[in-house]
Amino acid sequence: MPSTEWWRSAAIYQVYVRSFADGNGDGTGDLAGVRSRLPYLADLGVDALWFTPWYLSPLADGGYDVADYRTVDPAFGSLREAELLIAEARGLGLRCIVDIVPNHVSDQHEWFKAALAAGPGSPERELFHFRPHSPEPPNDWVSEFGGVPWSRTDDGEWYLHLFAPEQPDLNWSHPKVRREHEDVLRFWFERGAAGVRIDSAALLAKADGLPPMDPDRPHPFHDRPELHDIYRSWRRIADEYGAALIGEIWLPDAERFARYLRPDELHTAFNFDFLSRPWDPAQLWESIDLTLSTHAPVGAPATWVLANHDVTRTVTRYGRAEDTGFAFERKRFGVPTDLELGTRRARAAALLTLALPGSLYLYQGEELGLPEADVPRDRIQDPMHARSGGVDPGRDGCRVPLPWDGGGGGDGGGGGASARSWLPVPPDWSRYTAERQVHDPGSMLSLYRTALRLRRSFGDAGPLRRLRADEPRVLSFARTCERDGTTWICLTNFGPDDTALPVGAELVLASGPLAPDGRLPQDTSAWLRA
Repeated sequence: MPSTEWWRSAAIYQVYVRSFADGNGDGTGDLAGVRSRLPYLADLGVDALWFTPWYLSPLADGGYDVADYRTVDPAFGSLREAELLIAEARGLGLRCIVDIVPNHVSDQHEWFKAALAAGPGSPERELFHFRPHSPEPPNDWVSEFGGVPWSRTDDGEWYLHLFAPEQPDLNWSHPKVRREHEDVLRFWFERGAAGVRIDSAALLAKADGLPPMDPDRPHPFHDRPELHDIYRSWRRIADEYGAALIGEIWLPDAERFARYLRPDELHTAFNFDFLSRPWDPAQLWESIDLTLSTHAPVGAPATWVLANHDVTRTVTRYGRAEDTGFAFERKRFGVPTDLELGTRRARAAALLTLALPGSLYLYQGEELGLPEADVPRDRIQDPMHARSGGVDPGRDGCRVPLPWDGGGGGDGGGGGASARSWLPVPPDWSRYTAERQVHDPGSMLSLYRTALRLRRSFGDAGPLRRLRADEPRVLSFARTCERDGTTWICLTNFGPDDTALPVGAELVLASGPLAPDGRLPQDTSAWLRA
């Protein structure tokens, strides 16, 4: 892929720093741990690393409550260590993407502390959304975490927080807020960051006056038109450094989603539609077709993702008898799952996803086939759990530290339980360790390593064309390489009957064993070369 447009077809690995690898044995992942595992990531075959926030933070929301965008939290390391990490990763052919959280800051950020100290009517409070004392909240908005998005200060004023109370929303109509974030972009681009992932990218702008919800009027804080001017200014800065802008944008309207990907705005945005779909060929093909047709008019590459740090892990989700899709409002405790079935489907989904045109996002631990962990209620830290009244298990189940070896010891990433881990590692995770899987040719890790290596060989493959559309339980498509004319075929059988492989095509990789007669079993994918 051209170095100037690496983001068009890159395989990008999401590092949730707090749970990736612990370099000092205190139970919390850190940058030293990441640096020690850079060879593992290079051998895995990814092209770039996306890091969730490593900034100074009270960790009221896992680091998405930022107290200082230019300082690394001491729990993770130092700014100098972040600079070394970016440089060392680049030396191994891995670009680094940092997380930017522009909608809100921590209540411990110097701006918000100054606003509280300055009092009502002060210029300091103009950087946020404060409203005068009143018996009821200023409007009827609902927090993204559930509940009322307004909290009172000691002097009786209200302030807006679309997430936790410890995350006051910034006022993006104020020029100082815009200048600050443009400076933060330059700060990290100067240190070698190859791009930024923009958290909650569709929420920054708020309607004038913060009006109540009205179904007959545009949404007061989702997908406001003012956002596009913000991202055009960011794009100009990114272009100065050859860096990429990647948006976290949850929008059901495909046309409005695509507006953020026009040539002078964001480079890419996460494809949450694909992630949310159930394990069903018609649903997945509909999402693939919608995604490609939406991105084509604006010339942007599609993105594909099966999981991230907010979503129930793929193995657990796909192992359910019903509701194998994802939606935040449906998360509940005790939903039964068949992990053997989920693993088989997750392996098939990996090959299906890696064969699609565009860029790919791989959440840490997916390459190990990790299931969602059952975190004891008294150890759950995610504010979504508390704000749901204890009904929602929250997101900690997909954030449990990675099992690197079978020791279960001080790095918080062993196969057994570790009392020192910030979240407990399940006792039976020794079977998922990277140490055990790396030498097992049938492991999930080996499947991902092989598939990512092969994916590079058809990185210049052309557009997707569907095959066998008349078979409702089979999803198959082909792509032809412009370089040598080789045609790559991906075939996924959703069952229940075994299906024949294309005649004359060479089997290159399968997500599971073939049937004795050479046919492809249910919940299995195959890559073939014609």
